[in-house]
Amino acid sequence: MVRSGSAIFYDGKTSERRNVTVDLDATMLSIRADQGHLFVRWPYDELEQLAAPDGMLRLAKARNAVLARLDVRDPALAAAIDERAANVDRSGKAHWRGRRRVIVWSIAATVSLVLVGMFGVPMLADLLTPLVPRAAERRLGEAVDAQVRKMLDPGEPGKSFECGLAARETAGRAALDRLVARLEGAAPLVVPLQVTVVRQSQANAFAVPGGHVYVFEGLIDKAETPDELAAVMAHEIGHVANRDGTRSVLQGAGLSFLFGMLLGDYAGGGAVVIATRAVLRSSYSREVETRADLYGVGLMARIGGDPRALGVILTRIAGANHPGMTLLLDHPDTQRRVDAINAAAPPKTSAALIDPAAWAALKRVCAGS
Repeated sequence: MVRSGSAIFYDGKTSERRNVTVDLDATMLSIRADQGHLFVRWPYDELEQLAAPDGMLRLAKARNAVLARLDVRDPALAAAIDERAANVDRSGKAHWRGRRRVIVWSIAATVSLVLVGMFGVPMLADLLTPLVPRAAERRLGEAVDAQVRKMLDPGEPGKSFECGLAARETAGRAALDRLVARLEGAAPLVVPLQVTVVRQSQANAFAVPGGHVYVFEGLIDKAETPDELAAVMAHEIGHVANRDGTRSVLQGAGLSFLFGMLLGDYAGGGAVVIATRAVLRSSYSREVETRADLYGVGLMARIGGDPRALGVILTRIAGANHPGMTLLLDHPDTQRRVDAINAAAPPKTSAALIDPAAWAALKRVCAGS
């Protein structure tokens, strides 16, 4: 084993380049002038390897107030120092071990984030949704509702995005209000309902946090009886009562939006846009959809409507060849839903929810001016 060799030493006080001899013992290296003068002794465990050109080992003493350094070009001497000093790694093995550790920890962090997204955030949303104050839910609903209108409104000149405002539509809007009032009167809600009909051709409806419910023109076109339309709205009222929209927003927008809500920021950044898209997708788990279905069945029975009407219109939509029908998108299997609805439905009563004239007017609620 080599015990000494030649090197270049810079004392860190001047720019002078000194040719030196490096002596190695069991615990440290000694740097001496050619005449024998001792410059410094550096313990191996205090050595620090510095960046250097190829073929050179550049060393310094770690945490040294003086910027002294040693340049070793003698391969045998460099190898001997490498053998003795744990902090010196000319082979690059320690570097690659460090990189492997970084890669492993990066993968672990990515997996952790995925697991938090898949399980942690939904679980946290489930726990926090019942604790969200109603006033906060209302403000959240207003922020999401504003984004919903921006995303759904095509902004066609001379054409209102919302149905029921033109002179030919007011009778239909009044009929819808009577139907909504009947549903709302039998539903134990703590927030008032705000039902909006919009000019969208899809057979769809969805609820926004805070009691907002959107009904698409395509759904009204597809409904053949007042009970069918009322049954879909009763289902959406179930989502309102169960606060499913708020839970969906918290899950879809993630932790940043959750913390923003805690700080009173309901419309900041892009989180509310993400939250709105989660609502527009209207995709709930089988359990959540079943709960809203059964709520709707009970509500229809309380107002004297047909408790099986939701199953009827779901079957019709599922069997139609219409690319815009998103009421069933990502929802549980339609036939299973219909079977569960029919199993829970009490016998149908003969009461009419609204008279034929009012229903005819409601069907024209998007007729235009």
